[in-house]
Amino acid sequence: MSTATARSIFMGPRLRRLRRELGLTQADMAADLEISAPYVALLERNQRPVTADMLLRLARTYKIDLADLAGDGGADHTARMQSVLKDPMFSDIDIPALEISDLAVSYPGMAEAFLRLYTAYREEQLALAERAPAVSGGAPLPEGFDANDPVADVRRFLAARRNNFAQLDEAAERLAQAIFVGAATGSPQVTASPAGFIERFREKHKLQVRYMPPNVMLGSLRRLDLHRRQLLIEDSLDSASLKFELARQLAYLELDTEIGAALEDGKFASKTAELLARRALAAYAAAAIIMPYSIFAKAVDARAYDLEALARQFGTSFEQTAHRVTTLQKPGAEKIPFFLIRVDPAGNVSKLLDGAGFPFARHGGACPLWSVHGIFKTPRQIVTQWLELPDGRRFFSIARTVTAGGGSYGAVRVERAIAVGCAAEHAGHLIYTRDGHGPDASAPTPIGTACRVCHRPKCAARSAPPIGREILPDDFRTSSVPFGFSSD
Repeated sequence: MSTATARSIFMGPRLRRLRRELGLTQADMAADLEISAPYVALLERNQRPVTADMLLRLARTYKIDLADLAGDGGADHTARMQSVLKDPMFSDIDIPALEISDLAVSYPGMAEAFLRLYTAYREEQLALAERAPAVSGGAPLPEGFDANDPVADVRRFLAARRNNFAQLDEAAERLAQAIFVGAATGSPQVTASPAGFIERFREKHKLQVRYMPPNVMLGSLRRLDLHRRQLLIEDSLDSASLKFELARQLAYLELDTEIGAALEDGKFASKTAELLARRALAAYAAAAIIMPYSIFAKAVDARAYDLEALARQFGTSFEQTAHRVTTLQKPGAEKIPFFLIRVDPAGNVSKLLDGAGFPFARHGGACPLWSVHGIFKTPRQIVTQWLELPDGRRFFSIARTVTAGGGSYGAVRVERAIAVGCAAEHAGHLIYTRDGHGPDASAPTPIGTACRVCHRPKCAARSAPPIGREILPDDFRTSSVPFGFSSD
């Protein structure tokens, strides 16, 4: 017996799904493959292995790609389950890696069911956190709070999946490999150029890319005109924004199936929330095309998460790069988990991504002692800061201002601040903490989530007393801090 014939795998569930997709009975498949119906039943129950010879016979008979038929041997399910089982709720259960692999390979349907249930559990936990009182003791929800807020709905959707969509990453990377120099070889010098996008639109979609002035675009940065087979792009966009808009349109055209699949298991309370999630996934796919996962993951290690250097390497903006580092949680290839927040000078939060367990304020403002609220005084400069929460947890923050809009005289510009950070135990891997750079780790800034839920009594920056604390009257004494408390 040859080596090829001797090799065998168990793929009963995949074989059963294939048969059902083809609309065949076991007897039909047996006749097609020239084997007995009981043997097909044994194969589907994993009581017999599928030999290499049988794989070839299946591929020839049903015109199926051999790689698609053999699958990945359960590697994807195994990696995803290993990632999920790191959750503290499973910490007291001893689950050998071999058992996880056996389940993923032999029972992929059960593995997928488990993963979907866990994702649903995570979404419900996040939804409960949104609806829960700000502190224990039954404090009321803030006035005007809407449990079905579409923005909060999308944030829960992303957070439950740790802001990572592995199948979308893989599809985007394949697309990048088909278009750009360096992507096919995994070279760190991948070049996602506008010329590559333009050629793809021309060859694959018969679309001409045209750059038009703002007065013609009438407020649009990108507009797809299928009637004239044109993709119109505003001509004042900077290089990073131009590539991103081209990539976003390509994602809508070529990754629509993958985006739809990622949305399928989301339980959105409104159509608006679903549309916002679809927009978020299209932007995710665009970034994944420009910064392919495997190449970008190698680059962050080589650059020690130097966001400005990474932005130059990939021709992206600081914000695009910072956003991308929050998505590097592909099961089996995880990098440092980061959070990201974007605020305007008034403190309004317009982007919030949490993969690092940072306790963002669900309602109201954030802590004014956090540097992200003060860096408007030093535009375009990196400001790093160690943060310590009232419960003792520490985080490392990297903040900088970013600009949207502009591009011509009189055009509206919007200044915002970005903060991206990680838990203290990961900070040593960042270039910002090496060789004596950055702030002193032994003197972190004591911050709170928000004044209404922060119980630091001596904070001079406090804007409101915390829920559940009684303040002292100031009839006879004025305190050096905004509020004195009865327990002081």
